Amino acid sequence: MHRKAHTTDDWSRAGTPHPHWDDRSDPPMASWHRFDLVDSSYAMGLMAHQTPAWTEPYTAVLDQLIARHTSWWSAADWLTQFGHDPDRGDYPDLYRLFIPPELWGDYDVPGWTANGIEPYGKQIDPIAADGMLFYKGFFLVLLGIRSMIDSNDQWNSPFELIRDGANTFEWTHSDIAATLNRQWKAAPIGCH
Repeated sequence: MHRKAHTTDDWSRAGTPHPHWDDRSDPPMASWHRFDLVDSSYAMGLMAHQTPAWTEPYTAVLDQLIARHTSWWSAADWLTQFGHDPDRGDYPDLYRLFIPPELWGDYDVPGWTANGIEPYGKQIDPIAADGMLFYKGFFLVLLGIRSMIDSNDQWNSPFELIRDGANTFEWTHSDIAATLNRQWKAAPIGCH
């Protein structure tokens, strides 16, 4: 994990994540680099409890994961999948497992983020957006694991998210949690 996290790559819009970040497994929902990234963090929390002397290397790995999760590729689906999926009439039969039969051909498969559909319209910031629950939820897990093993919560100071010119947003760990909390309170049936 240390080697993977410290291998140089570029998660900006102009770059490409290293091929060792899986973006193929578990389509249609989890076939994005960030799922491999976040899933890779779970072991850090477990290992830190067993071997606390290794806190510094675990923190270094988590900081690399978080830095990538603040980049454009972490939200590439949200930043490119606008409106309804133009291919939803041509989904493979396997996707029938995810779509109500009466809506087949006229329903976006889970995993298609559909940024811009009504009633919310296009919302580029994946944290402030009314949708994208899974993005901010998994990001909070990643930030929480890092905070759990190192009390110096540097990610609770303002950091930039997405970093794509005008599409650069400032957040802190606490601000993300407070935003998700407000969204849940505003829509008790689910903010998603």
